[in-house]
Amino acid sequence: MTAPVFLAEALDGPELTLDGPEGRHAASVRRLRAGERVDLTDGAGTVAECVVRETLKDALRLDVLRRYRVEAPGPRLVVVQGLPKGDRGELAVEMMTEAGVDVIVPWSAARSITQWKGDKVAKALGRWRATAREAGKQARRFHLPEVTDLATTAQVERLLTGADLGLVLHEEAAEPLSKVSLPASGDIVMVVGPEGGVSEDELARFGAAGAAPVLLGPTVLRTSTAGVAAAAVLLSRTGRW
Repeated sequence: MTAPVFLAEALDGPELTLDGPEGRHAASVRRLRAGERVDLTDGAGTVAECVVRETLKDALRLDVLRRYRVEAPGPRLVVVQGLPKGDRGELAVEMMTEAGVDVIVPWSAARSITQWKGDKVAKALGRWRATAREAGKQARRFHLPEVTDLATTAQVERLLTGADLGLVLHEEAAEPLSKVSLPASGDIVMVVGPEGGVSEDELARFGAAGAAPVLLGPTVLRTSTAGVAAAAVLLSRTGRW
C-alpha cells in the first residue's frame, strides 16, 4: 500500500515527531502503528521517508529512513478560476490539485454569481486552501499548489502580461487548446470563466494583455470541471504527465 503523506515544517534529524492536527489525524483517525511507513513533506519539495517507531495518543514518533528533495516541475501551470457558485469552487480546487496545477487564482469575474465580500473572503479562501492541502496530500504531491488571494480583473491582466503564455477558455474561440504552441519553461496562465462565461470586456482586456482565446472542445463543460480538463491537456502536452 502506498505510504500516506503528512505535512510537517521541520524535517531535520534522524528522528521526528508528527504532532498537532496532522499527528492527531495520523494516530487517532488513520490509526497508524509501529512499523508502518509514512512520508512527511513541507509542501515545498522536501520529503522525509519514515517508519513509525511509536504511536502516542495524538502524535507519532518516527525514524527517518531517507530524506530527499523533489524539484518543482515546469512549465508552471497557473489557473485563474472565476468564482463558481456553491461548493463547486472547492470541487474545482480539489480536481486541479490532484491533476497537478501549480497555482490557483480565485477571480471575481463580472459574471460570477458568487461574490466574496467582507468576512466571506477569508472564510472562502480558507476553504479553498484547506481543500488544496488535503487534495495535495491525497495525491502525494510534494509541491503543494498555491491558492492566491482573491484577484480582480486588473490583477489578472497583470498576471497575463507577465506570463510566458496566456490563454482564455472561450466557447467561440477558433483555435483549439490542443494545437497551441507551448513554452518549455516559465508560466502558462489559463483563465477559466464562471458559469456565465468571460464577458466581452474581460476578453478584450485579456487579449490586450497578450492572452489568446482557445477552445477546449466541442462540448460545454461546467466551470468546476473545465479547469481540470484543460489542465490535463496542457500537462500531457508539456510532458509533465
